[in-house]
Amino acid sequence: MKKIAYLLLILCLGISCVGSGGLHYDQLTNGEKIEATRSQLDHSNYEALLKKYVNEKGFVNYEGLAEEQAKLKSYLTYLSVNPPRKDWETGEQFAYYINLYNASTLDLIIDNNMPASIKDIDGPLGQVWLKDFIVVDGNKYSLADIEKGVLQKMGDPRIHFAINCASYSCPKLLKTAYTGKNVDELMDRAANEFVNSDKNDLSDPNNPKLSSIFKFYTSDFTAVEPTLIDYVNRYANKKINVSATVEYKDYDWSLNKQ
Repeated sequence: MKKIAYLLLILCLGISCVGSGGLHYDQLTNGEKIEATRSQLDHSNYEALLKKYVNEKGFVNYEGLAEEQAKLKSYLTYLSVNPPRKDWETGEQFAYYINLYNASTLDLIIDNNMPASIKDIDGPLGQVWLKDFIVVDGNKYSLADIEKGVLQKMGDPRIHFAINCASYSCPKLLKTAYTGKNVDELMDRAANEFVNSDKNDLSDPNNPKLSSIFKFYTSDFTAVEPTLIDYVNRYANKKINVSATVEYKDYDWSLNKQ
């Protein structure tokens, strides 16, 4: 049954169950850079929560955050009534959707009494990623809608290091909120920190062990670099040999709690 559910999930994600549902976003093309010169929304209230309840390793004090969940929900309401518009720069759009994904995930974990894993939360086909609970401009969306229906299509694979799925093997949740001004810089920081963290083992340049994120989204990374190794080497302090044999580490879905 689990195998059948997984196959249905893959089919659903690839065909019709995931989409932007009218959300506005722009796509980067031909190596286009993110426009990041201004911030139209105020993410400071969300950042205050991050600084208070997220540590330097990106782990979350969910019990403490739960006591101020009303502030988190207020921020999500603020995002809900201020959806991206066509006149927004791409930087503002990226910041909006990254923050929306991360803040919604935090809220979801608290609403479900901080389970041992986000995957313990039910959803269509038994998949939390397909659960419609994110409200934007009166419409409901899932985490998969935001990630796959919007962010992936925007064309910058660094989003995979910026969004956090509340799990140990995820890229860490930063203590700083993304904004239209800092999004390009923060995405670079997130990529650098993740590639050089213990989520990857680059000690053997001929046989690196990479996070499964690089396996899940290989095509996103090779859309901007000739090979996956070329992409990793863009950020790696210790470079991988181009002919290296890559292995992938098991993904730990346990909750990223302090």
